[in-house]
Amino acid sequence: MSVSARAERIAQTRAAAFASRLADYYDLGKPRIMYLLLITTAASMAMAARGLPALPLLGWTLLGGALAAMSAGTLNCVFDADIDRIMRRTQARPIPALRISIFAATMHAIVMGVLSFCIFYFRVNPLAAWLSLAGNVYYVVIYTMWLKRRTPQNIVIGGAAGAIPPLVGWAAVTGTIGGPAIGLFAIIFLWTPPHFWALALNSENDYAKAAIPMLPNVAGEAHTKRAIVAYTYALVATSLLLFPLHVMGLIYFASALVTGGLFIVYARKVQRGGEAAARALFRFSLLYLALVCAFMVIDRIFS
Repeated sequence: MSVSARAERIAQTRAAAFASRLADYYDLGKPRIMYLLLITTAASMAMAARGLPALPLLGWTLLGGALAAMSAGTLNCVFDADIDRIMRRTQARPIPALRISIFAATMHAIVMGVLSFCIFYFRVNPLAAWLSLAGNVYYVVIYTMWLKRRTPQNIVIGGAAGAIPPLVGWAAVTGTIGGPAIGLFAIIFLWTPPHFWALALNSENDYAKAAIPMLPNVAGEAHTKRAIVAYTYALVATSLLLFPLHVMGLIYFASALVTGGLFIVYARKVQRGGEAAARALFRFSLLYLALVCAFMVIDRIFS
């Protein structure tokens, strides 16, 4: 092999190793959760602006939100490294698989968190910065470090962290917190338990092995299914209340009635069915939240 060919192969190997390492750091930040948080942030910004926000503001807010979400997700992986090694669905994560050290992951999370706060504070506004930081602290300290291993109500109380991005998005545009953002906060807060418990029903044994008191392995499947139905009714009722409270208009109300009715149908199927019904509810819950955000934006623009 010629010198140039050998050098090219070495360069390709190094490039592949670098790309693999970047992918590991990206996975640490739980990108699927990040995308969901960014959708709710963007929806709230569009509601506040009654249309497309200024593109520079939208870009800085979403960049700050992405960094904040990935910082919190990485710190969650750092703190949960011991249980991730036990649970089957998390054993391949970069830390338990020994591809990234806890020290490196922690430093990475801190850098992203600091960058996020600076972007929000200097390129968006201080209120958005402090709200985003509060969401991260709540998720990492209150949920991950305290609630998750102590109570089966962990996902109920901890769900507030995932509901903060709409407040950040509204604050980014207006410098205040408005009714539609609070409404979306309430929807996400009540949406989180049935969404997550549908997933937990399929991971019950994993949580039991790791001694994590998730509702299915503490209270049993029947109780969890009843709780899913109860929270679904509360979610739908709350979503519909935004119309008589004059927070949202008729376009939103009609869509919330249809999507909420479908959510109830899926939840009732979980109560009567098994793992397949739980998976179907989990998938529909993601679509439901996306549709709620979309119709809230449409309602604000055209009502």
